[in-house]
Amino acid sequence: MVRKALRETEFEGLPPVEAYETLQGDEEAIEERLWPYEEAAPGQKVPISHWSHSSLMAYLRNPLAWYKRYVERVYDIPSTPSSIVGRAGHVALQHFYGGISKEGAIDLGMEYVRNVPDFEINFGIAKTKKAKKEKRLAMEREYLQVIQFYLARPPRHDVVDIEVKATANVEGFALPLKAVSDLVVRSKVKKGVLDIVDHKFVESFSKNKQHKTLFVMQALFNYYTVSHTYKKPVKRFLLYECKKTVNRDGKSQMRKYVIEYEKCGADFELFKQLVNDVTDDLMRRKVFLPNPSDMFEGENSFDIYRLGLAEQ
Repeated sequence: MVRKALRETEFEGLPPVEAYETLQGDEEAIEERLWPYEEAAPGQKVPISHWSHSSLMAYLRNPLAWYKRYVERVYDIPSTPSSIVGRAGHVALQHFYGGISKEGAIDLGMEYVRNVPDFEINFGIAKTKKAKKEKRLAMEREYLQVIQFYLARPPRHDVVDIEVKATANVEGFALPLKAVSDLVVRSKVKKGVLDIVDHKFVESFSKNKQHKTLFVMQALFNYYTVSHTYKKPVKRFLLYECKKTVNRDGKSQMRKYVIEYEKCGADFELFKQLVNDVTDDLMRRKVFLPNPSDMFEGENSFDIYRLGLAEQ
């Protein structure tokens, strides 16, 4: 855990928003503007234009699966039913916080679930047409249950923007950072500053709460992109977990975790070191190796390695 491993102190030197260059527009135009930052290794170009939280974690988990998705841009791994339910929940909340009714938001999330084609779903042992239909109905029931849990008493926010996609060119980082923020809201704890809101639909609540390293890393990606986009101080990262299954003890299906950026000084430094170290590793890498123990893409990555498609 980042927070336990490092000294907990107030961080008075948050990165200034003036240090960021706003990067907006279509992907090709952005990539053309980023080529100057790819000269860290003379004569060799970085095969990506930026790092995101998901990209960074994928690289650390399984370099070859990362290469396939983020460099070759091959997206042929079907999504799990759980991930589709989570995306549907995000669709519903995007519309709910955009101003439409609960019922309308729920319907739009359900529409998303029903429109996902079979070939994009990992049905597991369900192979027959009947079994796949039953799995789809189970997905719909799970979606309805979890979104109703959330919308029973939804958190209230003074929303500035929804589904904010931004890329920030940050001083001190070899490559720009990219993130998507579910909500950007006006902070309730201090006037004139912003908070970032993220939602997760989970099987069980996280054990480490706001100290979970993955949460902290994600929060820092969002910090940089939101603060540079709005040119305002960003105070907190608010993460809501909504549990899909009913709690037997009758307790709330929701948990809120708060990451205060002013207390993340050591985390900011470690984050910069990690991102730049990963970039350096990418620059020096001659072959992308599989991770057979990766529960999601281990076998597929090893198949690619077996075919000799992993060398640059």
